[in-house]
Amino acid sequence: MSAAGEKDSPIAGSLDARIRGLLPTLTGAERRVAEQVLDDPARAAASTITALAERAGTSLTTVTRFSRALGLTGYPQLKLLLATEVGRTESRSWAKAVSATITPRDPLDRVLAGLVDLDTRAVQETAAQLDIDAVKRVVTLLAKARRIDIYAVSGSAVIGIDLQLRLHHIGRAAYIWQDVHDALSSAALLGPQDVALAISHSGQTLETVEALGTAGAAGAATVAITNFPRSPLAQAAAITLTTTTRETTFRAGSMSARHAQMLILDCLYIGVAQRTYTATVAALDATADAVRGHR
Repeated sequence: MSAAGEKDSPIAGSLDARIRGLLPTLTGAERRVAEQVLDDPARAAASTITALAERAGTSLTTVTRFSRALGLTGYPQLKLLLATEVGRTESRSWAKAVSATITPRDPLDRVLAGLVDLDTRAVQETAAQLDIDAVKRVVTLLAKARRIDIYAVSGSAVIGIDLQLRLHHIGRAAYIWQDVHDALSSAALLGPQDVALAISHSGQTLETVEALGTAGAAGAATVAITNFPRSPLAQAAAITLTTTTRETTFRAGSMSARHAQMLILDCLYIGVAQRTYTATVAALDATADAVRGHR
């Protein structure tokens, strides 16, 4: 099932995710190179840098710059990764292209099957490209934090509320701020012992970016969870954890990102619970006893 005007790429795994995550920040010429790679990765893998540049209507320097924006040394490394991931795609039934376009006449069983495929792919690709060392650093910060501020609005706030409640139930001082005035006021009072965690699929939500920036200026450790690693939110954070999701018809932005966001937040929560095991068990027992009569 591809969002209007967007083709599903036959590239599997993290390379496709990295390219799509960079699209909003690429120049027009670099974006044309990206589109060539996404539309026909096998052809790009077999092309010389000159041939790819000509098809994209750009220069050799632009192709090299695009490759380096992906964190690669240059076009030869990009070709190698493309060839490898195209081969993987052809051998995986789950990675076959699935249309993200839902029409009014699609039967619900087809819609359901398509959503399962896309959500499964989002979770798998998010896990494949997630920086585990960065996750460990965030877990350490959360486990030691005097206070944890979570900034999120709209659909991302649903995920933020879930994390705040779970951290609160294991004895962590966590707060979720959705109103920009409250978020900025709280962020200004943080310090070096605190952690500010912001969630935004696009990474461009002004209220969330401002709150994280204010927290960082106050001395707090800053963490961003976004789908776009070069977004304003990522630039404002000391550590960025990225999701990999694609929009479908009727499921824009944060809605399509929820499963991938939840995967990251689950990992952070479990990591904190492991680091504070004795206190966590005691807190869970106490909170369970407190609400037992209301179940």
